[in-house]
Amino acid sequence: MKVFSNAVTYDYSWDEVSTANWRKYGPWNNKSEHVLAVDTLSRDVDPNTGILRTERLITCKQSAPDWIKTLMGTSMDVSHVFEASYVDPSSKTVTMVSQNLTWSNLVNVQEEVIYKPMGDHQTQFVQSARITALCGGWQRIKNSIEDTLVTRFKENAVKGREGFERVLEMSRIVFAEEKARQRQLL
Repeated sequence: MKVFSNAVTYDYSWDEVSTANWRKYGPWNNKSEHVLAVDTLSRDVDPNTGILRTERLITCKQSAPDWIKTLMGTSMDVSHVFEASYVDPSSKTVTMVSQNLTWSNLVNVQEEVIYKPMGDHQTQFVQSARITALCGGWQRIKNSIEDTLVTRFKENAVKGREGFERVLEMSRIVFAEEKARQRQLL
């Protein structure tokens, strides 16, 4: 098993970040072109805790390296990820856990992302992923697959941060315009 971890501090409030999180795969994010579809499977609020739980299926176009496709006997470039997210308004945390569905018999990728406030105008993003190739006794191949996926996570983390910064900027503009409109109505 290999582990990838990443932490970023955004200069935006938790309210801004937790709201923009739902738009991170939308048209404002030019770094998420690999995301083909995001389907909400379920969404409910726990009446006792107020926690919003959402389950989504994310469909991505992600080309695996040719040597992995050859090893797995496929040319498939579309993958599916199951994501469950938990928005806790009382502790002001957003926790998202995801699991690959595609190639899950060959590799297990479990990712966790947490957004939590760091004061009034900053939000911390902490990401971790546990990657386990399920190749039995083929340690060299197993290490190569895990190393390749960790490298992919590192590359995507940079793109993800850049794209989410753009979503945050656009969200701030839209919210500022909306507040200005509301003031004019009063």
